[in-house]
Parts: sequence; structure tokens; C-alpha cells
Amino acid sequence: MTSLTLQRPDDWHVHLRDGANLSAVVNFTASRFGRAIVMPNLNPAIVNLALARAYRERILKALAPGMGFEPLMTLYLTHNTSPEEIARAHASGFVHGVKLYPAGATTHSDAGVSDITKVYGALARMQELGMPLLVHGETTSGDIDIFDRESHFIESVLHPLIERFPTLRLVFEHITTAHAVTFVCEAREGIAATITPQHLLHNRNALFTGGIRPHYYCLPILKREHDRQALLGAATSGNPKFFLGTDSAPHERKAKENACGCAGMFTAHAAIELYAEAFESMNRLDRLEGFASHFGADFYKLPRARDTITLIKESWVAPISYNFGEGTLIPYRGGENIPWRLLAKEAL
Repeated sequence: MTSLTLQRPDDWHVHLRDGANLSAVVNFTASRFGRAIVMPNLNPAIVNLALARAYRERILKALAPGMGFEPLMTLYLTHNTSPEEIARAHASGFVHGVKLYPAGATTHSDAGVSDITKVYGALARMQELGMPLLVHGETTSGDIDIFDRESHFIESVLHPLIERFPTLRLVFEHITTAHAVTFVCEAREGIAATITPQHLLHNRNALFTGGIRPHYYCLPILKREHDRQALLGAATSGNPKFFLGTDSAPHERKAKENACGCAGMFTAHAAIELYAEAFESMNRLDRLEGFASHFGADFYKLPRARDTITLIKESWVAPISYNFGEGTLIPYRGGENIPWRLLAKEAL
């Protein structure tokens, strides 16, 4: 296959940052995806409808002319999130989910949830309204091995949560383990998961090949090879419970390359191309459109895109760096060959 045309895909998990950093990255996403679920972990976090509305306006203002891109906003769940705020956000028509960060799980998650029982009121209202809960699924206790945090969260939080709220719609975001694949496959209707390109293409060895590789550090962290194989199987299976979510998370180079580097990998510059690479490795390019363009839209009860994008089988070398506000951003696979390319007239 030398070309592949898809209904325009959507990114169901992306970090667009803010200010000059937002302007530096948003058009990479907008040139590939028609919509994106935008994460709310800014500083300060997007904890209410007014903040979500203002952030949405900043995103739209940062778009290049002619970009037909729709940001789908989310709220950051805290112990203070009220059922009334949930209802206002749902009624807005532009807030499409609420994000659960366990406190301390990742970048700007300090205001997240440390006691799940304290958000039961908000979750009950979400269940009533059919509003999805978007979950960063990791236990953050210091006594849990970092490679086991996802599996521990499944048993200690997710199983009890979906039993208590039997119709709550939930997206288990950026899953990384075979355990998570099994959980989602066996879960009731209304439970889905997103999978990132880096977790399809790499295992944890990438963090240490030739030395510490900080630009391969993300959370949840890359896992074992059998986990990667399970994720590839799930993503390419045609099971509509699994769909695309890049978790593209840009950080300034100095924030990555220091004694306490930030978690996150910037993949938006080549996102759909990277998924094509992963699907091709399984000889299942015919299933990429469902994963990228159909299943997420169906889960969020939004119409599928009417326009298309085209990928061609032509290697290109990703830039080593991009400008990022006042600093520099190192993209995933910068300086390396990427075998699929977005058709030139559509790409950034």
C-alpha cells in the first residue's frame, strides 16, 4: 500500500498548553485531526466552566487561518467540584468530559483527587447526565512500583468505581499494560480506552538504550514488551472500545533534560503517521480508520468527520527541534525517519 485515505481522525487526548506554547503546537494537531479532547491540567487548572470557555477561546485564536478544528474541552476534577458545576459544564455543549487525575500522578496533578469518595457527588451527577469520566489510571502511593501503578489502580479504584456507578461512562486513558487491555475488554458497556503511539511503538527499553533517554519518559511510563504486544493487538483488533488518544505533551527542552525531568512526549507533529506505522507493523492498516476516525466519535456521541486526510508511504525526517515559546521543543523521533507522511498540502 502506497497511500491511505481516512475520514479525518480525532485525537481523544491531547495537551495543548497555553500562551506562546499553545501557539507553537496547536496547529500540528489541527492539521491532522478535526477535533481533540483537550486536557485541563494547566497551572492554574481548568476547574470550572468559565475557565474552560476562556481556554477554548484562546485555542481558537491560536489556530492558523483556515484550520477547521474544534477543541473539545474538559474540566479538572477536584474535591471541590460540585454537581451543579458538572451540570453547567454539560449544558454548555463544549465541555465533553471531566478528567480524574490522582493527586501527584503527572504534570500539574497536585490539585487532583486523593480520596475518590470525596468526588462521589460529582460522579453521580455525571452518571445521570451521561458525561464521560476521563481517567489517568495510576496509583500514586510511594510503596507501589512505578511499573505496577496502572495494574494496582485497576484493582483498587476502577473495579469498585464502576461497580458503585454502574452506568457511568468512562475512558481509561493512555492504557499501557496487558492487564488494562483485559480490564477494558471484559468491562461492561460504556467503558473504553485510548492508546498512544509511543506505547504501541516502544517498550521500556527505549528509556535506557545507550543511556538515560529523557525524551522517552512519559507517564504512565513505557512498560514491558508483552504489554506493548497486548496494546498493539487491542488497537488493531477492530474492537470499538479502543481508540486514538495521543497524549501528546510538549515540554521545553530544559524541563526534560535536567535532574528531575518532566514526564511527557511530544508526538503531535507526526501523530497519525506514527499510528500508521504501528498498524502497518501488524499488517492491519485497513483497521486504522476505525481506531482513528470512528470509535472515539461514536463513544462521545459525536458525528464522524465528513472530510478526509491522505497518508502516503514516503519516508521523511522529523525536525530535531521546534520553537516552543521562548525555548525549544524536542519532538518524538526528531532527526529520525518516519515511514508515512501526511499529504503535503495538509501537513505542517
